[in-house]
Amino acid sequence: MKKTICIGIIVGDFLVKPIEKMPEKGKLTLIDTTELQIGGCATNTGVVLKKLGGEVAIVGKVGNDNLGKFILNKLEEEGIETEGIKITDKTNTSGTAVLVHSDGERSFIHSVGANAEFTIEDIDFEYLKNFQILHIAGALLMPKFDGLPMAETFKKAKEYGLITCLDTVWDATGKWIKLLEPSFPYVDYFLPSIEEAKMITGKNEPEEIAEFLLSKGVKNVCLKMGENGSFIMNSEEKHEFPPLKINVIDTTGAGDGYVAGFIAGLTRDFPFEKCGLLANLTGAKITTAMGATSGISSYEELKEFGEKYGFEI
Repeated sequence: MKKTICIGIIVGDFLVKPIEKMPEKGKLTLIDTTELQIGGCATNTGVVLKKLGGEVAIVGKVGNDNLGKFILNKLEEEGIETEGIKITDKTNTSGTAVLVHSDGERSFIHSVGANAEFTIEDIDFEYLKNFQILHIAGALLMPKFDGLPMAETFKKAKEYGLITCLDTVWDATGKWIKLLEPSFPYVDYFLPSIEEAKMITGKNEPEEIAEFLLSKGVKNVCLKMGENGSFIMNSEEKHEFPPLKINVIDTTGAGDGYVAGFIAGLTRDFPFEKCGLLANLTGAKITTAMGATSGISSYEELKEFGEKYGFEI
């Protein structure tokens, strides 16, 4: 089975549920649940991929603080390699307050923290040679790495013969394609959300979005479309996967779970369509529990979940 290295944002998530409105200044609102969990695209994807049977390492940066220690300890408990995670005294670990509404949708209050200090110099490229898949997660939220440094990382990975994957987050700076386009010729699988993809491409329909990205050098496009399921396309085939009719508890991490499911298919040498199906099921399963990774326990359980809804993997 192929080994995966996830490079990208590492975050501590403080989840609160349910949130219907913010309290007025100086006042208190009672809620049902609070949880501290590891979060961030690289860590979420890595943890779910590990639960699905993958061998995983994470590369990124945390602060020399209690939140950073919590994240490192939790990752090690999950059996994930953490030697590539740098610790800085310059700033705190990135953190997010995740406000989960009663319908499962979320709002976020985020501190970029140590992710803002991550650079290409933090990557040991000799270490990279130990893996067969490189996934960069959280692009557009690492200001010292986004753009040409990320493109150079992908280029080196391709020179080493790795399969390359890319996932993005919402770009509050509005730079979008300016930062991503240099990487596209070196990206085998691009897995943005449909809303991010619209901003990147200026297109609205999934097939138009995919055609645009393929024309920029991306080899395979995989669009996460939330309540509308997902869509995948390359130069030879395209497939659409419907949403599952499930009781949604929390959508936190569903997109990262989708990516983990797709990469889990790549580690097993599944064909393109089967990777898309596995991704769609994983993203859906994540939403059945609180938090970004709790909805997945094992590959076998995911297979049973798929069979329950008429899908065989």
